[in-house]
Amino acid sequence: QVQLVESGGGLVQAGGSLRLSCAASGRTFGVYAMGWFRQAPGKEREFVAAMSWSGGRSYYADSVKGRFTISRDNAKSTVYLQMNSLKPEDTAVYYCAARGPGYYSGSYDYHDYNYWGQGTQVTVSS
Repeated sequence: QVQLVESGGGLVQAGGSLRLSCAASGRTFGVYAMGWFRQAPGKEREFVAAMSWSGGRSYYADSVKGRFTISRDNAKSTVYLQMNSLKPEDTAVYYCAARGPGYYSGSYDYHDYNYWGQGTQVTVSS
């Protein structure tokens, strides 16, 4: 079992920045690929970013590429999502997810993830 707890969400103006954190507890964090997803009201959950368990490979949705950065600190069992140049369309509940153990890479498909956090709200005002 892996427990995930997100933090860092909030209200920010368009063009601003936020950094989300996802702290993991339970099994060895370093053997899990990690992902960030988001879900806006009335919409399906969508992929945002993912990172391999070693941190050597990362993936981004086209809508956030160049603005968001995923990173992880395995010593702290934490994955981060740095969000810059935020837009109103980034408003959503953001979830972190763990895939594994045993999968090196993250995935674009939320069905591939075993464990989920409770989510943190990000609201971007225009």
